[in-house]
Amino acid sequence: MKIKRVMIAAPKSGSGKTVVTCALLQVLKDCGLKVASYKCGPDYIDPMFHEKIIDVPAKNLDTFFTDEEKTRELFQKSAMKMDFAVFEGVMGLYDGLGGVRKEGSSYHLAEVTKTPIVLVVDAKGMGRSTIPLIAGFLNYDKNHLIQGIILNRMSKGYYETLKPLIEEELQTRLIGFLPEKEELHFESRHLGLFLPDEVDHIKEKLQAASELFTETVSVECIKEIAESAEELEFDETVTGETLIDNYGNINHEKTVSELMEGAAVWEGRPTIAVAKDEAFCFYYADNIHLLEEYGAKITYFSPLWDEKLPKGCHALLIGGGYPEVYAKQLSANTKMCKAVKNAVENEMPIVAECGGFMYLHSLLKDKEGHCYDMAGVIPAACFYTGKLVRFGYIELREKQKHFLLNGEGIKGHEFHYYDSAYNGADAIAVKPLTGKEYTCIIENKTQWMGFPHLYYPSNTIFAKAFVDKARKYKKTI
Repeated sequence: MKIKRVMIAAPKSGSGKTVVTCALLQVLKDCGLKVASYKCGPDYIDPMFHEKIIDVPAKNLDTFFTDEEKTRELFQKSAMKMDFAVFEGVMGLYDGLGGVRKEGSSYHLAEVTKTPIVLVVDAKGMGRSTIPLIAGFLNYDKNHLIQGIILNRMSKGYYETLKPLIEEELQTRLIGFLPEKEELHFESRHLGLFLPDEVDHIKEKLQAASELFTETVSVECIKEIAESAEELEFDETVTGETLIDNYGNINHEKTVSELMEGAAVWEGRPTIAVAKDEAFCFYYADNIHLLEEYGAKITYFSPLWDEKLPKGCHALLIGGGYPEVYAKQLSANTKMCKAVKNAVENEMPIVAECGGFMYLHSLLKDKEGHCYDMAGVIPAACFYTGKLVRFGYIELREKQKHFLLNGEGIKGHEFHYYDSAYNGADAIAVKPLTGKEYTCIIENKTQWMGFPHLYYPSNTIFAKAFVDKARKYKKTI
């Protein structure tokens, strides 16, 4: 399977990966190419820039969440009809699980998907010292995946001076530079960028960045590097494997009998209402797709702006985001708070993660000390701690089998500055590097609520169980 692809990676965070990735995606899209983006690691915000602002399909791939075979399958499944795929790395190129393991690193993802790498080096304040830095990364690259270098935050004159020196000494290819300009800088909140809607004139800023990119970086060289990517072994089971495709449509590559069966499945599909607005927007694309593949119809609602839940919904999914930023508006929308509480009290299935978990509490106390009433499903308060409470990958195991019916764990991650007076104790979280354990999650036969963000493809039984619970609830009403 031949897919033109390239990874944009860097020696460290803050080197300019996102700017380069966004600019490249915009340029490729402007060329009329069907392009898809892939973010390495558990990052929700970068894919939002790719999808919402540039209008290209975006998803996450992570070799901690899924093994090598599954990771390749997820990539192939979504990229097979695309002209070009752009991967955006995470942290430093070789930084994986705990900063020391290869799983979860950009390099491991590139290795697994046989994707050539363009390394973005933040060269501000450096000259010839960039040579040993780049040399070290090239020397550590045992698979010779690094095929090009971009120097960030460097003037044109200095770049033209350094380029022949670096190429002669290292026998590598410099494909361009980016000067230090305002349109090439995005502000961050915590470890992630501000959301696209929070950045003033973001479309104009990205358009200006893409125009500058074409002036200072050789897009043709990047295309050549992408073209050089090895063919991937094609798995025939990947294509047409689901009855319902990622957009909720019946797969027309199926046989007539299967289509008839699919129509019946379509009519009987339960509806999962997904909270999606400025306050709740952290979702993995593959999580939503997997719910659809197991037969759910997805509809969206806003806890901020809507006064009632979508008509005829049979389950709720409330993901992460920044409810603390919109706490006043969420609290003021008392009709939605009551609607959510009534639905849960009537045993409508619900999955709530991080920000969604915070919203279900009785009270939310923000960093300024202001207190706001929330949905009141969980009789406890959430509060700002002033520090990172939990951070990093985990694997969760239930104490009783409600959602993980095969008895296996599901992988996810945590990242939050808020804590709860009641985090729950119905599941055990295990840190993969240290083996440290702690209890969390409030759950029963229809509810899963807690701070951890889950990645459903790491144990698809969770998604199937959630859809089955929605289907069962549908039959009771």
